Amino acid sequence: MRKVNCWEFKKCGMEKSRDCPAVKKAAGRICWMISVTRCDGLEHGNFLDKAPTCKKCDYYSYMNPDMIPAA
Repeated sequence: MRKVNCWEFKKCGMEKSRDCPAVKKAAGRICWMISVTRCDGLEHGNFLDKAPTCKKCDYYSYMNPDMIPAA
């Protein structure tokens, strides 16, 4: 099964507006590694700041099925 980009999975529409750095950098399969992404209507900071939020994200779990989900 082909893994989809975060904006396809989340259906956020960012691919149309290109407002998200993950879209601009064609990094939709590793969005948690990209600084200042726009997810769920919010702007997130750098990796260290957003890591706790990303680890709870359904897309992060989809892309990293072997990872233990954050509490």
